Amino acid sequence: MSFLRGLGGHEAARILTGEGVRLRAPAAHDHADWARLREESRDFLQPWEPMWARDELTRAAYRRRLRRYAREIREDRAYPFFIFRAEDDALVGGATLSNLRRGVAQTCVLGYWMGAPYAGRGYMTAAVRALVGFAFGDLALHRIEAACLPHNAASRRLLEKAGFQVEGFARRYLRIAGDWQDHVLFARLSSDPDPLVDGREEQARLSPVWRGQALRPDGQPADRSAGRPGGQKEIL
Repeated sequence: MSFLRGLGGHEAARILTGEGVRLRAPAAHDHADWARLREESRDFLQPWEPMWARDELTRAAYRRRLRRYAREIREDRAYPFFIFRAEDDALVGGATLSNLRRGVAQTCVLGYWMGAPYAGRGYMTAAVRALVGFAFGDLALHRIEAACLPHNAASRRLLEKAGFQVEGFARRYLRIAGDWQDHVLFARLSSDPDPLVDGREEQARLSPVWRGQALRPDGQPADRSAGRPGGQKEIL
C-alpha cells in the first residue's frame, strides 16, 4: 500500500489497486475530468442518485466537496475514492466508504457510481473488491453495508459478485431522483467467504435468514407458496 498527499495536501490518501484499476482520493486537479465525466453521464446516473444541485459540477462546488472529504477522512467518518483505469489513468467512476461507526458497530456504508462510457466493463467489480480489502484490512471494520434500488439489476449483481448478501428490504429508504424509494439492503461481514477465492459467489447471494423468503424482482418479499426452492432465482 502506497500513499500520496491528496485533497489539496491536507490529508494522506491511500492508493488502492485492483484488477485493471487504481483508486485514490479526489484531488483539486481532478475537477475537469470529474465534471466532464459526470456531465456526459448525467442521464445514465440521475435515475440512481439524489437530485443534483444547480451548481453540482462547478469548481466552487467541487472545492466544497474536497473540504468535506478532508474533514471526514480526518475524523475517520468516510473514505472517498476516484477510480482510474490502470492502463491510461482515465477517470472512470467513484466509490466511498461512508458513515463509519466505530465502537460496538465497526461498520460503514458502501456507495459507488460509474461513468456511462465505462459501465459493464468490470472496473467497478475490481474497485469494490479493492475497497472490501481496505475496509476489512486497513480500517479493521467488521461489516460493510450497501443498498440499491430493487430494479437496479446491475448494482445488485455487482454486490453479489463481491460477496454481499441480501439482508432485507427498506421501504422508502432514500430519496433518489426526487422521490423516496424502496431499497434492497445488502451487507458483507469480515468473516464472510471471499467469492473470488472460495468460489462461493452463488452461496453468498442470500443470507440464511432470506433463503426461505426471497425477493421478487420489484424487491418485495416473494410469496412462499410460489414453490421456488430457496427463492434464489427471484433475486435478479
